[in-house]
Amino acid sequence: MDDATRTFDRHRPRLKGIAYRMLGSVAEAEDVVQDAWLRWHEAAHDTLDNAEAWLVTVTTRVALDRLRSAQRQREHYVGTWLPEPMVEAGADAPATPEALVERADTLSVAFLAVLERLAPDARAAFLLREVFEVDYAEVAATLGRSEAACRQLVHRAKVAVQEGRPRCTVARERQMALLRSFADASARGDLQGLKALLAEDVALIGDGGGKVPSFGRPLVGGQRVAQLYLAVALRHRNALRIVVAEVNGAPGLLRYVDGALESVQAFEWEGDRIARIHAQRNPDKLARIAAEFPA
Repeated sequence: MDDATRTFDRHRPRLKGIAYRMLGSVAEAEDVVQDAWLRWHEAAHDTLDNAEAWLVTVTTRVALDRLRSAQRQREHYVGTWLPEPMVEAGADAPATPEALVERADTLSVAFLAVLERLAPDARAAFLLREVFEVDYAEVAATLGRSEAACRQLVHRAKVAVQEGRPRCTVARERQMALLRSFADASARGDLQGLKALLAEDVALIGDGGGKVPSFGRPLVGGQRVAQLYLAVALRHRNALRIVVAEVNGAPGLLRYVDGALESVQAFEWEGDRIARIHAQRNPDKLARIAAEFPA
């Protein structure tokens, strides 16, 4: 392996992290990183003062171009658009407390859903500065704007992100225990057990992409959401299997019906109650996960 390849591989996780948070798609993030690699392969490395800055700039610009195109396509998306989840085996996978906090804060489906409301340049500026700690001079050079303009972009984005975050959170250990109880109640069709874990104004947000049935707008209310989970349990009975897994850096659920992955569910908590459920049901966004995690 030559020096150029070693340099790129050292920065690859950071580049993929930027691309995924920009686009909300694992496949597209990998395409962006591959594009960055091709450009890096052709670059005159001996003329670069800072290889990491060059790679971050190229990756961000490629992701920006893709995001602008994707946002035009998403204007015609059927129903609610949610990001493609990132799933790891087992929600108890070992990690440092610092890594868990970083992942939960900047990788969660809730966080990515808030980012989706930002304009592409604002999203890029916010991610580079607030998540990846790039200095404003580099952010400005990447976006082709002044530092003052980038500071304004980041400030407005921070306000929007803060307003969209849960009002309060719950410790991970407690969250795990509550989620296991919710999974058990879902599998058994325990209506009262489900209601006890749902906030009165809980919202279920589904993404079917026009490929499978889903709600065009959030389903709101503890009673209504609990009844929906009960209906699924009664309809599928022994064909239903629910697995706790790591979904975008936090405990979530994989739900299988007849051995096929039916949904990946991510949760937002307020105290000991579930405040919001993001249910990804679009088969196109589940295909990679279904292949990696068969029932």
